[in-house]
Amino acid sequence: MIRSFLKDESGMGTIEIVVIIAILVGLALIFKDGITSFVNRLMENIWNDNPDTTSGMDYTGG
Repeated sequence: MIRSFLKDESGMGTIEIVVIIAILVGLALIFKDGITSFVNRLMENIWNDNPDTTSGMDYTGG
């Protein structure tokens, strides 16, 4: 019974998902200030209808 339990890999998908979520949460906490400022600038440009949303690039991609 113990051998079959140790060889059973049905829970590996769940463990991998939990580890990936933990890494994403950790990265979000590390880069919280940068993410917040980026979202604030993005929303400010959207709500103010500011034409300078390309950060110095013209609309032809150059």
